[in-house]
Amino acid sequence: MTEELEQILSQLTQPDNAIIQQATAQLKQAFKDPAIIPGLCAVMSGSQNPQVLYTFYYFILWCVCEKNANLCKHLASNMQIRQSAAVMLRLRVKKHWKKISPNDRESLKAVVLQAFMQETEHTVQHSLSQLCAVMVKHETPDHWPALLQLLTQSTKSGNPHDRQVGLLLLNKVIESNPEPFKPHYCQLLQLLRSVLEDHNNPTALYYCILTLTAITAFTGTEEMHLMRSILPNLIVALKCLIKADENQASEAMEVFNELMESEVSIIVPHVADIVRFFLEVGSDTNLSDSLRVKALSCVTFLIKLKSKTVLKQKLLNPILQAIFPVLTAAPAPGEQDPEDEEDNSGDGTDNESPKHCAAQIIDTMALHMPPEKLFQQLMPLTQTCLASENPYQRKGGLMCLAVLAEGCADHIRTKMLKSVLQTVCQSLSDSSEVVRSAGLFALGQFSEHLQPEVSTYCSELMPLLLGYLSSLNQAKIGHVTKAFYALENFMENLGADIEPYLPTLMETMLSALNNTDNLKIKELAVSAIGAIANAAKELLVPYFTPVIESLKGFLTTTTEEMRSLQTQSLDTLSVLARTIGKDVFSPLAAECVQLGLNLTDTIDDPDLRRCTYSLYSAVSIVSPDCLTPHLTAITTVMLYALKSSEGVTAHLEEDKTFVLLDDDDDDNEEKDTEDFLEDDKETDIHDVAGFSVENAYIDEKEDACEALGEIAFNAGVAFQPFLESSFQQVYEMRDFPHEDVRRAAFGAMGQFCRAQHKVWKENPTEANHQALLKLLDIVVPCFLETVRTEPERHVVMGVLESMNSVIKSCKEVVFKNPSRLKEISHAIRDVLKKKTPCQDSGGDEVDDEDQQAEYDAMLQEFAGEGIPLVAASVPADNFFPFLNDLLPFIMNKAKSSCTVADRSFSVVAGRLSNRLLPVLVAGAKDSDPEVRNNSVFGLGCLAQAAGPIVVSDYPMMLSVFSNLLSKESDLRVIDNLCAALCRMIMSNVDAVPLEQVLPALVARLPLKEDQEENNTVFSCLAMLYTHSPALVQSKAHLHLFIFEDDQNISVALMQKFAQNHSADFQAAVTALPAEQRDSLSAAITAS
Repeated sequence: MTEELEQILSQLTQPDNAIIQQATAQLKQAFKDPAIIPGLCAVMSGSQNPQVLYTFYYFILWCVCEKNANLCKHLASNMQIRQSAAVMLRLRVKKHWKKISPNDRESLKAVVLQAFMQETEHTVQHSLSQLCAVMVKHETPDHWPALLQLLTQSTKSGNPHDRQVGLLLLNKVIESNPEPFKPHYCQLLQLLRSVLEDHNNPTALYYCILTLTAITAFTGTEEMHLMRSILPNLIVALKCLIKADENQASEAMEVFNELMESEVSIIVPHVADIVRFFLEVGSDTNLSDSLRVKALSCVTFLIKLKSKTVLKQKLLNPILQAIFPVLTAAPAPGEQDPEDEEDNSGDGTDNESPKHCAAQIIDTMALHMPPEKLFQQLMPLTQTCLASENPYQRKGGLMCLAVLAEGCADHIRTKMLKSVLQTVCQSLSDSSEVVRSAGLFALGQFSEHLQPEVSTYCSELMPLLLGYLSSLNQAKIGHVTKAFYALENFMENLGADIEPYLPTLMETMLSALNNTDNLKIKELAVSAIGAIANAAKELLVPYFTPVIESLKGFLTTTTEEMRSLQTQSLDTLSVLARTIGKDVFSPLAAECVQLGLNLTDTIDDPDLRRCTYSLYSAVSIVSPDCLTPHLTAITTVMLYALKSSEGVTAHLEEDKTFVLLDDDDDDNEEKDTEDFLEDDKETDIHDVAGFSVENAYIDEKEDACEALGEIAFNAGVAFQPFLESSFQQVYEMRDFPHEDVRRAAFGAMGQFCRAQHKVWKENPTEANHQALLKLLDIVVPCFLETVRTEPERHVVMGVLESMNSVIKSCKEVVFKNPSRLKEISHAIRDVLKKKTPCQDSGGDEVDDEDQQAEYDAMLQEFAGEGIPLVAASVPADNFFPFLNDLLPFIMNKAKSSCTVADRSFSVVAGRLSNRLLPVLVAGAKDSDPEVRNNSVFGLGCLAQAAGPIVVSDYPMMLSVFSNLLSKESDLRVIDNLCAALCRMIMSNVDAVPLEQVLPALVARLPLKEDQEENNTVFSCLAMLYTHSPALVQSKAHLHLFIFEDDQNISVALMQKFAQNHSADFQAAVTALPAEQRDSLSAAITAS
């Protein structure tokens, strides 16, 4: 083939279009033969005609422009053509590698390395290095010694340019296939460490750091020490690279994200230096915004993954001190911050900027740090900003309050809501519009996250918001949008309290729909009507007809400029369907379904489609029968949305224009199908540097999952023909890159299980039963595996919520598999013990049980809510061994020092009371002291957490305790009996016969083994001294003992004794040993 190919290539150099066209056709035909590759190698290595070496490039360019042979000749020696040739050859090699003979492979390897060494243009070297990388995927390094030799020589060369080229090649071949190089990692890391010290060769530094990034995920324990030792050099090298090329430095900084995500233990010893470097870059206004954003984003990622390390190494204050100047910086003269720009769109799109990243860091702190620790450092800085005369300082303070609302909701609601609301309301009359806008954003955030307490300020806030809205200049759409945002979020949660404001609100919104020409104002009004409907529900019935009449014109529009308004109208129509009442909406149900189908048939828009999915879901609640005739069409559209890669952009390593030759390969020739598919898949993945998905398509997939699950449940047996195909496609989304889609998929899987269970209950055939069991055998293990492996906390919350709903609906059927009870109980236990990947459980930090991020407590609450559901689904005897494991975690959450989320978690105990009491009473009589101890502890905490629910059981519980005290010999069990009695007294003192119980209690004091329960005992005695002082006074001499756990309580109690019963107190003190007497006297005197 070599002679024929050289002849064809030579013809392509002739100045005759007819000859060139004939040669082009011949070469296209030749390219269908896998022998083209060795033929090209032979020509490239053996041709005596230099012009022939470029004819391949001629052909490629000809395929692109197809117009001018002279242009081809003009660019024959252009490096872009040589680069394109390397790309084309790489594509052919990947596709036909298995069809190339061993001898020809060796020839190709030699030719490529020769071309690489001879090439002088960097971009062509880059393409040739990628060609080498493709071959390394097939030919491991050990089978290509010439490559290893070239890498060794070039990377260790004394010539800076040779080192650059060698590191380029090293980077590409390792990126393509890191694992085969694993035996060489230690040697490689030593090389990279030396390269990082070559500060005068920034290109070498760049490829060195990219190589380090590529191997990070594959390093083992042997390489850990070397990796750690490299980090100081890495920081210095990045500082040098920043001075040379900020774009390359930004890309190279990805190494830290990779280290944090895959081998975070490597960076922990150097985390202070790394954070300091990030903050230096993020704060430097002389650097590009993109580089500063990259550095600040790394801080955000570190806090998300290792918040405990950040706190332990006292980095919270340095981070805040560095980012506050960024957050409060004024824009350049004549400019505005992106969120304050008046573009008349008001679409709220986020522009990545250093200021945005600074706010994001605080947001992440709020989500991942204990509020007490965060607010102690943060609030002084915030208050200084709020008191400043600089409007951008005030804006920064308000933005800080706004982003705290989600992660620290309980803390703000219970400790500072009135003061922060007052601050925000005052900002709405600020002289600066940027401050007023920030105040509106903060009020919207508070309204969304600080419910229900914020709604109690309705009488103050609603008039303020309505007055503010009426005074706005509608020409300033961006500011109007923020005002509507605040109003919507506040209204949505008012419930019936919205009634006094309904006439004014609806008059305002209907007027905007009918009398305003501005489409954005109409869109905002339509959205607000949806928020009003969520609160008002049936109260909105008098306004339903005019609202529907207004929406109709928007819903059927065909113009592109009204698309956003049309989409919002669909969304509001869905809300009305769910809230206005079945009787009112049902007559429109069939028309709504047909509207949705018509829209998806005629308009290709992901936002519009997802709103039709929500509309179908809403109709399935109101009138499921209206959906039945259209389920085929509806599910087809939704499943296509889940399968579709529309909106996914593949970012290629380089221009793939020249795949025209490959496109011509799909004619009727015989192919090895298996090889073709395998190699093609590699081609796709290797050529892609990354993917991005437009948000609209992500939202569409999320809404499609949610809608399929809800429709499946509401439609019941009518959905059965579509259940399997829907489940299969939703199941595929469990690994989708975006966490919101994953969470929605898990929610839909739970809905499918509930739907199948409902069908089985309504029609209890064996086939329906087996279908349910089959579904559960796939879904429940999938849930449990996700809890064990998923790094995103809110995805795990969604999984636990979905699993709870399945257990609640399906009950004992979930546990048909004998291993299921153990697996679910252990998953719950792991979350309660903070041992899952999403709980920052790595490292050796000491965990402060009493202080954790509110969202961490919320995650545990989701897990805890599963306990009573499991207990209600299985026999008590079966559950007891697992319950015994879980009880300490449940009851610890009942402590008064815990957060609101923690204490609400302890309500689990109340819901468990009927199931727990028999089990715990039986456990208190067990022969094993550990079982007795846990059961007694559980009974006491159950009394404390469940409160009045278990008061009727007090006589029985006291009888059990009395019998146990009379014969118990284990000191720890006795201590917990005392603590349990104290918890019962504190929970309901009037239900305990103190005259009989108190003597038995104090007779066992002081506690001997479980000193942690001293606090419980002291608290009880202090309460009793207030309630029944005579009873306690008579026993004073028995409880004057060492008081280390809560000196405040015990000293206060002793002071009251000393003041009110001085003679008895002095006699008791005198009877104490000298050391205890001196300790007590010193403590009382000091207080």
